[in-house]
Amino acid sequence: MKNKSNRLHAIRMIVQNERVANQDELLEKLRVAGFDITQATLSRDLKQMKVVKAPDGEGGHAYVLPTDSLYERIYKAQAAYEKQMHSGYLSLQFSGNIAVLKTRPGYASGIAYEIDEHKMPSVLATVAGDDTILLVLKEGADRSEFRREITTVLSVDR
Repeated sequence: MKNKSNRLHAIRMIVQNERVANQDELLEKLRVAGFDITQATLSRDLKQMKVVKAPDGEGGHAYVLPTDSLYERIYKAQAAYEKQMHSGYLSLQFSGNIAVLKTRPGYASGIAYEIDEHKMPSVLATVAGDDTILLVLKEGADRSEFRREITTVLSVDR
């Protein structure tokens, strides 16, 4: 079994040199390279390495490293959540203790990550798809207080 350091290096080399659109593709490339890991391990590795998906110029998305110029254009020109929220946030609606945040396609995961990083007191969990984030709010959470919290995180006046 190869160690974590070798695995992270392999992930870095694959993402840097090949277009990888999803975790299944990356898992297969890692298996070919001799790393037999689970999707959960890969997901943790990608999060640790701060690998994100970005538009690939071909109408899809591909993983990029923090050192990639595309990543820098998207995420380092301003704080990641500011860039994503200004250009990716669309709407917020409630149903009971569930908040549904709609984003532009491809933005939900990054925005959910920023919400999780802010450890908002009224949020129990986030689940992100491609263009939707489902937020489970604590029982009895005040919607207007949550809206203030999310506005701060999103850095938008909505």
